[in-house]
Amino acid sequence: MENISLRNRRAISVRIEAGIYYMEIPIKASYIADYETYRFLLVNRYTNEDIYLTFEEDHSVDEYTICRVTLDPTEHSQMLQDGVMWDLYVERENEGETKRARISNPPEHLQYHSYFIPGTEKVFYPYRTGKGNISYRVNDYVFFANLEEVHLNKSGVLHFSGSINYAPLYQSDAYKLEELKLVVTNNLNEEEELTFPLQFKEREDLADKYEGNELLRHSGFEGVFDITPHIDLSDKKFLKFYVELTYSYNGELQTIRSIRMRHLKKDSTLPASVKTTVNGKKFKMTAKLTKKSKFLSVQTAEYFFIRESISRARRKWVNIRRGRFLKNSYQQVFKLFGAILPVDKKLMVFESFLGKQYSDNPRAIYEYMREHHPEYKMYWSSDRRAVPYFETKDVPYVRRFSIRWLFLMTRARYWVSNSRLPLWIPKPDHTIYLQTWHGTPLKRLAADMDEVHMPGTNTEAYKRNFLFEASKWDYLVSPNAYSSEIFGRAFGFEKDMLETGYPRNDFLYTHNKPENIEALKKSCGLSEDKKIILYAPTWRDNQFYQKGKYKFDLELDLERMRQELGDEYIVVLRLHYLVAENLDLSSYEGFAYDFSKHEDIRELYLMADMLITDYSSVFFDYANLRRPMMFFVYDLDDYRDNLRGFYFDFEETAPGPLFKQTEQIIQEVKRIDREGYQPDARFEAFYNRFCYLEDGNASERVVKQVIK
Repeated sequence: MENISLRNRRAISVRIEAGIYYMEIPIKASYIADYETYRFLLVNRYTNEDIYLTFEEDHSVDEYTICRVTLDPTEHSQMLQDGVMWDLYVERENEGETKRARISNPPEHLQYHSYFIPGTEKVFYPYRTGKGNISYRVNDYVFFANLEEVHLNKSGVLHFSGSINYAPLYQSDAYKLEELKLVVTNNLNEEEELTFPLQFKEREDLADKYEGNELLRHSGFEGVFDITPHIDLSDKKFLKFYVELTYSYNGELQTIRSIRMRHLKKDSTLPASVKTTVNGKKFKMTAKLTKKSKFLSVQTAEYFFIRESISRARRKWVNIRRGRFLKNSYQQVFKLFGAILPVDKKLMVFESFLGKQYSDNPRAIYEYMREHHPEYKMYWSSDRRAVPYFETKDVPYVRRFSIRWLFLMTRARYWVSNSRLPLWIPKPDHTIYLQTWHGTPLKRLAADMDEVHMPGTNTEAYKRNFLFEASKWDYLVSPNAYSSEIFGRAFGFEKDMLETGYPRNDFLYTHNKPENIEALKKSCGLSEDKKIILYAPTWRDNQFYQKGKYKFDLELDLERMRQELGDEYIVVLRLHYLVAENLDLSSYEGFAYDFSKHEDIRELYLMADMLITDYSSVFFDYANLRRPMMFFVYDLDDYRDNLRGFYFDFEETAPGPLFKQTEQIIQEVKRIDREGYQPDARFEAFYNRFCYLEDGNASERVVKQVIK
């Protein structure tokens, strides 16, 4: 126990003994100090059913009570079978008010040992979610082949070893392992399969870890695969790897195939590349792991020295460009130019969402300026990856951080942005910085946040840096009095607050006409005969790939929606600009469309007959159209209590119903079809509080106060 770092609600062990799960969970004294009682429970993620668990306060370490929580699956077999995912919570209660929070777990302390639900071919087992929380899952039996070591030598031979995992094998002594094979497929001919023998390998470590199970003792494997004979001389080739197991059960032979071989350890030596010559041509072989699932993949392609050299030089230049020396030098030049170059009083630089879009409040102000003040020189700051996008627009742009951008930024009289600029950029004394922001706050912002879960920072640094950036702003646009009060406190902003309504919402008033909506649908290639449901969720701070790139798990059941609503509706999905996912909607062709990269969400608002969202500020804007809204909040408790927290009682104030299951959304859509939609008293109260300034003239009000 002394070697384990204790954290509140972070389990220090999850194990199974004699078919019963035991969990040891530290609870901090201050966490329960103001509550009469607390307890642990499993909650069905989809139906919200709960199972309260037995626990006892085992012992104390410093300020923590170590709770020993017990789950006996035999007592709940039918409920577990009927469910799919069960999330582990701690619940606190005081004077009838209850709060729930998830239990997290480091991966090294979680045993993936299973309980087999009697009379079924299903297994119940603990797992660690993408957020690092403990959940239990009910699954059909799945055969895994997990790699632990992979090495590609100079001859193009792949050496690998690992272990197999198939739950039924460890359920009974009636199983016997007979034969293992490696199966290799490729992208050029999906029907072609290569098979090679694999060797069983003794794994005492697995047998010891899981109570001496003899089959686990023999569940290791190792093998080699010579890539060179399987190179395609005319095309790029991708190889995929599987394991095929033959076993006997009560003397009867059966064969099963694993999902693709995967490597889950963080210390993988991949990617690795080698070059070889075949028939006088040079080829390159690269072994790597897929980004999300960590499946082993091998690519073979012809090697071109010049092309490879250019690519390598480009990568090195990117590393240099992003290095500290060049960045510091650029910063010093920026500061110098800002001090010595004369201001151009008619020069404005616009930026939306870090240079990734031509959209939002900056776009609305730009369009107003272009129409009413064409004498101004206006440029858009473009992220280098968004340059092809800006090239298709009829707007002047400059690549972010280029030499030309440096000259324009340091001479500009006005900067207009809806998100933070990099912290290192010094604002010249002659520049007026108009910060438009990008939403009415529901989630806690900046200095109001209790904890920050984002990558690359911590709570103290995040708040300090945010307040430093906000100190450069000269004007801040606010959509209403509610936002003004929050912005002032959360951003530490004490200069000119422009309480004008949001310029981006002018479009919803000036273009809300049937002919405009019809033209938009036609330009987007969407059916004019079907109604549109817009699904626009936000991002989760603690689900990320890296800094600035966030994950998103699509919990909405699109297949079920297509079955029930597909005759009359289509679904348009719009993910947050920070989310890095590329949705694969190919199986929902004609029903679901990914418009995450659409230039401006305001056009999607106009086309949408109804909105599904969660905690995104989009619903404040969409309310201006007075159309149906519903809220898909499957992780409401976790988001509210652990991630951000809300500025008001979201459940009481939201201008539409809150749902945790796709089926509830489907039934609400059908109800609206039957009964029609009429805003209720709660919607009207919401509208009068948050939308009262919107009238189609916010851009004009902002410009008249800033451009004097």
